Amino acid sequence: MRFAPTAAVLILLLAGALPAQAAGQRNVVIFVADGLRYSSVTPETAPTMARIRRDGVDFANSHAAYPTLTTVNAAVIATGHFPGDTGNYANSLYLGQPVPCRQGATIAFVEDDCILRDVKTLYPADYLAQTTLMQAARAAGMNTVVVGKKGPAAIQFLPALDSANNNVEGPLGIFIDDSTNRPANPDGTPTKSTMLGGSFAADIARVTGETNATPASGSPNLVQQAYLRQAVTQVLIPRLKDSGKPFAMLYWSRDPDTTQHGATDSEGKLVPGINSTNDRAAIYNADSDLKGILDALKFWGLASNTDVVVIADHGFSTIAKGIPTADGRLERSSLPSGFLAMDVARWLGQKVFDPDRSGAELDPANGEHPAFGNGLIGPTADAPQAIVVANGGGDFIYIPDGSRTTAKRIFDKLLAQPYVGGLFVNDDLLKSGNRSDFAGALPMSAVNLMGSSNIPRPAIVVGFRSFAVKGCKLGVEMCTAEIADTGLRTGQGMHGSFSRADTRNFMAAIGPSFKKRFVDRAPVGNVDVAPTLARILGLDLTGPGTLKGRVIGEALAGGKMPKATRRTVVSARAANGVVTVLRVQQVGTTRYFDAGGIPGRTVGLPGK
Repeated sequence: MRFAPTAAVLILLLAGALPAQAAGQRNVVIFVADGLRYSSVTPETAPTMARIRRDGVDFANSHAAYPTLTTVNAAVIATGHFPGDTGNYANSLYLGQPVPCRQGATIAFVEDDCILRDVKTLYPADYLAQTTLMQAARAAGMNTVVVGKKGPAAIQFLPALDSANNNVEGPLGIFIDDSTNRPANPDGTPTKSTMLGGSFAADIARVTGETNATPASGSPNLVQQAYLRQAVTQVLIPRLKDSGKPFAMLYWSRDPDTTQHGATDSEGKLVPGINSTNDRAAIYNADSDLKGILDALKFWGLASNTDVVVIADHGFSTIAKGIPTADGRLERSSLPSGFLAMDVARWLGQKVFDPDRSGAELDPANGEHPAFGNGLIGPTADAPQAIVVANGGGDFIYIPDGSRTTAKRIFDKLLAQPYVGGLFVNDDLLKSGNRSDFAGALPMSAVNLMGSSNIPRPAIVVGFRSFAVKGCKLGVEMCTAEIADTGLRTGQGMHGSFSRADTRNFMAAIGPSFKKRFVDRAPVGNVDVAPTLARILGLDLTGPGTLKGRVIGEALAGGKMPKATRRTVVSARAANGVVTVLRVQQVGTTRYFDAGGIPGRTVGLPGK
């Protein structure tokens, strides 16, 4: 097996001597830098990404899908469909059935290979029922490689969780995430991820220093990503070259997301928040992975036939655990993990049970609160009247028996809460009675959360408040804080809100199919990645649902700018004056959301 020499002089001498792929054989690489904000990319923090944005296509009007969460956007990137079709509405979901990999719990954090297998088994026709780009590429005879972060990587091609991982031409391609070669999690539960096999395993062990398994993540995530980068650049890309077949590769970098979540440079303070030295190092770490991949493609004579799309799944904000005062200061932290679940229990006069502690009853009077923000609310854990599922910058409220009365009681209280930044109500509730009962909210269909999937949907989606941080001078999107239902602390990082700081992700592309030095100011989003690359590769993405992205034709060689429109959607006004507003851009039938929520409580919307 050939390995890539590391000396630059060898690259320059040998690259020209290596045969190129046959004309017309196109390869694609999707590089995802998790949690990378558009404005975080500068020539200093991310020189490779800055160069791609300058020399290729700069998607200057980019959009993550809402909720701005990792697995939500992973499914969007994989399929080209919005969450209402994919069924992946959030990172944590109430699934309505016991999840075996969660020891029978009905609430699951789906950033996990074992749980993803369970969800697909429970809802085979409703979870990711669409053909993913990687799946279509494999079916068309292309080699496929998926490498990176546990959860979003598997979402790209769920069958690849059964890959033998011994040959790029194997029937399921190559799949490596941070559970690969780890049969069990630290708590003893099964990972149900892949193992490395054959000479492929030996080659990776040789170039990475005989490492037996993907290293654990860190902050910055240097060691884990160095391992994955070496595996890709020194083993996988040479094998792809030897195969001679066109390929599709996705590499999902945990950084800067992992480091921004765990930021410690300003714990308890909003400045610098997630704009610290460590966080800039995390961005550079992801950029180094991308540079290594591009250098390897060039060395092996693959660059001229390879299109590269660099994206982030979502933006990011600094966590605030209290309500901002009128002058922008932060009041004393007062919102522990599970604050919404505890409030809902109080409003309904019911007990609260923690699904992440085997349904243990909590005692709020003694300061107990849900470990991860999730709560079962009712007389017993087995008979909840309401379920709150925490998702960082927003929470989902489920009403298992569909009671409109219960939903209305909760909704009326939410209207008065200063931490609420926006409200979206299940369309079925609006159809079953007087729509004015939920004045102040927009329907979930307005944000593409109602579609072809029948995975249980929440009754109410609560977006939390966001605001510009006083004393931060890096621009509003870099200086946004958001209230978050999380065990993380003020000064650390989170996403999931409907602020423009969280919806504006980094997007750029370069390669033979794309224009050079082109700034695309039309609205684009993660939902457009799969349709665009499918067009380039001549693939058909089939599956149910109409909440689809578009081919970004204007970014392709010879393409023309599309007609785009802007509009503002406003809910009916609640009795206390609350309205939820949505700023929308649209091309054809594809809608992109700049921001959504209550004016004055959501970055990206005007004040009251």
